[in-house]
Amino acid sequence: MESIDPIIRHAGMIITYRHTLTPFDINTEEWLAIKELLPEVKVILDKHNPSGYNIGWNIGVDAGQNVNHAHLHVIARFPDEPLQGKGIRWAFKQESNRRPGLPLE
Repeated sequence: MESIDPIIRHAGMIITYRHTLTPFDINTEEWLAIKELLPEVKVILDKHNPSGYNIGWNIGVDAGQNVNHAHLHVIARFPDEPLQGKGIRWAFKQESNRRPGLPLE
């Protein structure tokens, strides 16, 4: 599985057939289908020998959702990436991401 994204080449998305704006709107049947598809996506991505994965949702514009349909990102990760070892929370934990006016704790 190769992504059309020129940087994140080995990734995929799981998208519900029924239009749902966020995963908070997904019903039980759809969650079960996602649960069945996730290992299948992994099998496809495993052909590229990744050393890890990031899996996640972007919900809302401020969180990076730019398609108005819920979709689960499955991203293969590799040891030769410049951001190797940086997980989903890494970008958010940078000082440059501190909200204005929030005190240091």
